Amino acid sequence: MPASPSGQELHPLVMAMAARIRQCRKGFPELSPLGLSGDLEEIIGTLDGEDLFIRNEVHSCRGLRKLHLEIARLGLGLQILHCVFFPDPRFDLPVFGADIVASPAGISAAIIDLSPVGDQLPERIQCGLEAAVIPAFQQVRELPTWATIFSPFVRFIRPVNQQEEDWFVELVDDYLQVLGDAVQAAEPDDPSAPSTLARYHGQVSYCRQQKRNDKTRRVLEKAFGTVWADRYIEELLFDEPLCP
Repeated sequence: MPASPSGQELHPLVMAMAARIRQCRKGFPELSPLGLSGDLEEIIGTLDGEDLFIRNEVHSCRGLRKLHLEIARLGLGLQILHCVFFPDPRFDLPVFGADIVASPAGISAAIIDLSPVGDQLPERIQCGLEAAVIPAFQQVRELPTWATIFSPFVRFIRPVNQQEEDWFVELVDDYLQVLGDAVQAAEPDDPSAPSTLARYHGQVSYCRQQKRNDKTRRVLEKAFGTVWADRYIEELLFDEPLCP
């Protein structure tokens, strides 16, 4: 099994998710890596006496301003996969988001969504998600209070066995296929168009809501300090789009 940045094996679901995201990512048009400073590409620190490792992959493509995949590991325990694809506001596309939280005890959280940056999802996305088959996950988790940014199709679950983990990977694939089809078909609006500006403001709102997740900030501050944590969140995790 491939290793994490720490040299230790990652949870099978984290590895399967990362592999599936990379596979789907290859099919996006005009995909290219984005420049990332070395201190943000691979990060090493300590938290409560345990080694903390974070590795980031960042790309862009036609229609999406940033495709970010992050894998983190704390000691021999906590592992996190975090993935967000942010659209170019000129295109009528949603935000793709997926996260996995794993530990030796199993997967405590798995979430997937295509989140609107306006009042509703684009029609092509809506139809694609309505056609998706949602597995009968046994443990559906309650969304946090700040999670008003998600769509009605968000799935936040705790997989109880290998079958449910496999189901979740396939669901991520389904959502990425829906997004990929929409990206291929999408045409840009003028930067000054009201639709572009509305999507810009919607994406800014999405980023600011995500920044309300204090758990992420507290962990980064404790490991790397407040200034670095702010930079990581503002420049990499949930950077706001440039105004068109």
